[in-house]
Amino acid sequence: MNKRAIAILAAISEATIYGLNHTIAKGVMPLYIKPFGFILLRVTGATILFWLISLWFPKEKIATSDWLRLIACAVFGMVINMLLFFKGLSLSTPINSSVIVTITPILVLVLSSYLLREKITMLKVSGIFLGLSGALMLVLFSEEMRQDAPNIPLGNLLFIVNAFSFGIYLILVKPLASKYHPITLMKWLFLIALIVNFPLTFSEFREVKWVELPSPAIWSMIFVVLGTTFSTYLLNIYAIKQLSPSTLSSFIYLQPLIAIIFAVVVGIDELNLLKVAAGSLVFLGVYLVTKKKTILKY
Repeated sequence: MNKRAIAILAAISEATIYGLNHTIAKGVMPLYIKPFGFILLRVTGATILFWLISLWFPKEKIATSDWLRLIACAVFGMVINMLLFFKGLSLSTPINSSVIVTITPILVLVLSSYLLREKITMLKVSGIFLGLSGALMLVLFSEEMRQDAPNIPLGNLLFIVNAFSFGIYLILVKPLASKYHPITLMKWLFLIALIVNFPLTFSEFREVKWVELPSPAIWSMIFVVLGTTFSTYLLNIYAIKQLSPSTLSSFIYLQPLIAIIFAVVVGIDELNLLKVAAGSLVFLGVYLVTKKKTILKY
């Protein structure tokens, strides 16, 4: 299996974890832990894990000229992105978050064309909009009633800023991912993120009644730290070494599809023709975006 194929599998795995996260993380916020407190738990856990793992890898020195970009990546990818998404999720619904994150590939495509001079082909544009159509079909025609969404408009606004922030992160981190080992990048990015996040999140973190947490909440938190944080960022940084930012971001369209499949498997949703059609559009869109080359030139 070539490196590009492995990168695509990494991107699919990342999207799968994120697809599950919309519901799992919402299940513990804000009842057991508030969103900013959850972020401190995430970045602390990931920082410890990445630094421990780095002991088994060769040490790399970050070039002085790369530190500013590294700090910017941490701010956009592990501070603004994380804080606003979890705060938005505590105010809005998983369905809304699934809808709004689908604007990320479009933002990345536009930004990449200007900042990275990435060529925009008709095949890639077609794939992105097919994926967008399928993702929107999945979420807009889903029925979800929730009482734990106290400020949906504000939550949705935070999702939009989150999507923009993550798009900037993908573009900024691409040159670093081509230069340094993934573990090297992650240990420094999360350490910077921990330092920046700490004063913003500690007050909510210390409010958590740890000894009173039920087992399901504890397992959900473990999933978010090990899966949604440690694993996804590692998979992401590996994938972006081989894929362009716009191609990688298109896998976001798989998130609502994964969420629906998860709901069907656990028996809280049913499969129907609409979901099959929407899922087909998502897969077709991602396939078109990930095609490396096409004979036609535009």
